[in-house]
Amino acid sequence: MLCPALTELKRKKLQALGVNVSPLGGAELLFDGVKKHQVTLPEQEGPWDIRNLLVWIKKNLLKERPELFIQGESVRPGILVLINDADWELLGELDYQLQDQDSILFISTLHGG
Repeated sequence: MLCPALTELKRKKLQALGVNVSPLGGAELLFDGVKKHQVTLPEQEGPWDIRNLLVWIKKNLLKERPELFIQGESVRPGILVLINDADWELLGELDYQLQDQDSILFISTLHGG
């Protein structure tokens, strides 16, 4: 029989996670023009990180031309990523572990002329 503390830890580990995803600066056009998405990420083994989030976004939110948003397992060059208003480069980029109610902004710096 599992001890209560271990059971509680396992339950927390598998909890769904709510985050806000906002594509801006033209990136919203790839998301049907929607600039703010409040999403609940499903339960999974292990923590959610930005790498997992990008896969989920590609499958569930991107409506067209994923190659303009995703390159390999990351975002394309020219898309700034802010996590709770901080540059993701300061937070570990793809390895940043998401927390409940995090705000992730994807801001395109690529504009037509």
